Amino acid sequence: MRDFNSAAVTAAILAGGEGRRLGGRDKGLEPLCEKSLIEHVIATLQRQAGKILLCINRNADRYAAFAPVCSDRTTGFHGPLAGIATALVACDTAWLLTVPVDCPQPPSDLARRLHAADASIAVAHDGQRRQPLFALYRRELAAAAEVALTQNPPVWRWQDEMHAIEVDFSDAPQAFINLNTQEDFRDWEQGHRD
Repeated sequence: MRDFNSAAVTAAILAGGEGRRLGGRDKGLEPLCEKSLIEHVIATLQRQAGKILLCINRNADRYAAFAPVCSDRTTGFHGPLAGIATALVACDTAWLLTVPVDCPQPPSDLARRLHAADASIAVAHDGQRRQPLFALYRRELAAAAEVALTQNPPVWRWQDEMHAIEVDFSDAPQAFINLNTQEDFRDWEQGHRD
């Protein structure tokens, strides 16, 4: 196993969802403790990756103010596998780390711990269940992801087909909390006031 080098990692934030539980609003741009949600996620990932990439399907100009953006090659909302496949194609580092935009504080050692699994795909497990969007992929999986996209399986199923290794994060289940509704945003803010 090689030593971990954050410069060899591109972190892709999957922000292409429809925001159905927020009335169709773009979740990553929603305010959270006086910053947008995307800014919280970027702040955690900047210390884990040499590059940040935002996988989006709308509001490209607004997102581009934070980091480079890429969009699914087909229009509409095709789910997270489409974002992962697009990010793998765009990735020019050895590794691609993915996280969903709705998790404001992913584990601060996510990339390092996933990399230690020494696998083509390593995915976090919070002690209760797999967290399939918190994963580290070898860049060489881009072609396989594109092929999988033609059948559009759930991300976890494609990960299984590619022999993903689960990595234990049961010591930090709270790091995988995601925000889906306005109430979730309010609750998180109440728990994180300075």
